[in-house]
Amino acid sequence: MLYDVYVSHMRPGDEVEGYYVLKTAQPKVSNNGKPYLNATVADASGDMDCKVWDYSGPVGQEDEGKIIKLRGTVSEFRGALQLTIERLRVAGEHDGYDLSRLVPVAPIDVEEMFGYVSRLAGEIPDPDYRRVCLEMLSRHGEALRRIPAGKTVHHSFLSGLLMHTGNMLRQAEFLAGLYADTVDRSLLLAGTLLHDFGKEEEFLYSQLGLVTGYSAKGELLGHLVMGAGEVADIARELQIPEEKSVLLQHMLLSHHGEPEFGAAVKPVCAEAELLSFIDLIDSRMEIYRENMEKMEPGQFSQRIFALDKKIYKHA
Repeated sequence: MLYDVYVSHMRPGDEVEGYYVLKTAQPKVSNNGKPYLNATVADASGDMDCKVWDYSGPVGQEDEGKIIKLRGTVSEFRGALQLTIERLRVAGEHDGYDLSRLVPVAPIDVEEMFGYVSRLAGEIPDPDYRRVCLEMLSRHGEALRRIPAGKTVHHSFLSGLLMHTGNMLRQAEFLAGLYADTVDRSLLLAGTLLHDFGKEEEFLYSQLGLVTGYSAKGELLGHLVMGAGEVADIARELQIPEEKSVLLQHMLLSHHGEPEFGAAVKPVCAEAELLSFIDLIDSRMEIYRENMEKMEPGQFSQRIFALDKKIYKHA
């Protein structure tokens, strides 16, 4: 039996016991009519799909984001590791777990990345766009430093939103220079910086700071609409010209590219078009990175839902 082994160190046949974060928990019914729990557990090294067969509780979806103690066996299913859990319970306040090894954190220097984002915001050439960005940073800077960018799909670890935003700004800086005759650098940088600030209110968080679900406003409005609304309010307070306010709102409302992917409107200016691709590139590359960390060279993954395909890790 291996105790408190990191997820990334688990191998087929390992019998494991220890404390992990219950990232997702979905009660389901098998083909033979028996209940089971389809779950994902995580620690600071990564996450793993799990099954708890013939199980109807008490641990369930309402415990997502909590620390659990489990015992189980690692196997391989369709080219990916999977943990079959025999016993589990929610950890209590007197359990002796090490929190630092459980919570996944962005693989970045948080202070360095936040410093880069802050400096770039202060260097946006257009004074109106710069003022909006600095005001939004003053309101949301602390959340930007710590919250994930999502629940499961990409950057779903502490400081994930900062990593995602910083990576996107680096792309935006380069592309603004490459397409300088087509793109307004200030608008592209401002829209890139601000595009996901609405996620602070969109999500619900566990006591560990991980995303467990969506708030009522998150479900009813979404971060695109909430972010655009706050930008509009700030622009009004700062007496920013109406056209610039509307352009910033358009950047946020269209950054998912197409309505079927969650965009409120399609991007219809060059900067909005670029932002939608920058967002897509960084999110997809992070999905590759997270999955390839668990793979051996020469291996294909199982089908990845967010990419709608398998991926290959070459030597």
